[in-house]
Amino acid sequence: MIRTLTHADFDALHAAFVEAFSDYIVPMKPTREQLAEMFTRRGYVPDVSVAKFEDDRIVAFTANCIDGTRAYDSGTGVVPSYRRSGLARKLMERSFELLRERGCTEYVLEVLEQNEKAHQLYLACGFNETRRFQCWTFDRQSSEPMRDSALIAEHWWTIAPSWQNSTSSVERARDTKVILGNRDAYAIVFPSNGDLPQLAVSPHTRRIGLGTRLLESAATVAGKPLRIINVDDRDTGIARFLEKAGAKKTVRQIEMMKPL
Repeated sequence: MIRTLTHADFDALHAAFVEAFSDYIVPMKPTREQLAEMFTRRGYVPDVSVAKFEDDRIVAFTANCIDGTRAYDSGTGVVPSYRRSGLARKLMERSFELLRERGCTEYVLEVLEQNEKAHQLYLACGFNETRRFQCWTFDRQSSEPMRDSALIAEHWWTIAPSWQNSTSSVERARDTKVILGNRDAYAIVFPSNGDLPQLAVSPHTRRIGLGTRLLESAATVAGKPLRIINVDDRDTGIARFLEKAGAKKTVRQIEMMKPL
């Protein structure tokens, strides 16, 4: 049976998520609390999300999120024993219907560049590539971290962030976040997992070391390597900055969008 989800299905969804992504290119095994926080930040809406059930077990799912008239696929997965049966496509098509009914006009997702099968599925479902992202990690702490007294300044952005790095996603978070910086630069870090969704420096104070100080300060606050995901390929300046600062490249992703 394929049906929409409810909040009461979350434990079954968590079990299916761990099973479906345990052998993924980048294995993901979040705890129940970690998955709940990830979905909260991204704007998860159960009643526009769908799953294939076998009795009480979920064997395939699409977890959808909404922000205004935009929708986001926070994860489509099929457990290994049910793959190659067309389930992912059926869940996608049902998602399109539900999201249109909710008033959404576009549907966004990301797929790893190496995941060619998923990429081809999304193309066949009507998604188009919108941009490509590089992900990074950074592990160098500061002896003198910047203070946490800054404010988010979106007018400093060169390019809008991806869905999970947006200000809306940051504001939905229940995990503790720290905003470091001063009147000329800021960075947001989540100490629980080292996630760094935003870092920006005002145009008139770039290339004087503020960005590097922020990176090192964020790593100090987190006490672990930073996760810097979905840096837009078009932002060559931030890529050069990260490389010069000592950040290391990890995986690449493709952002795709389908008009609804």
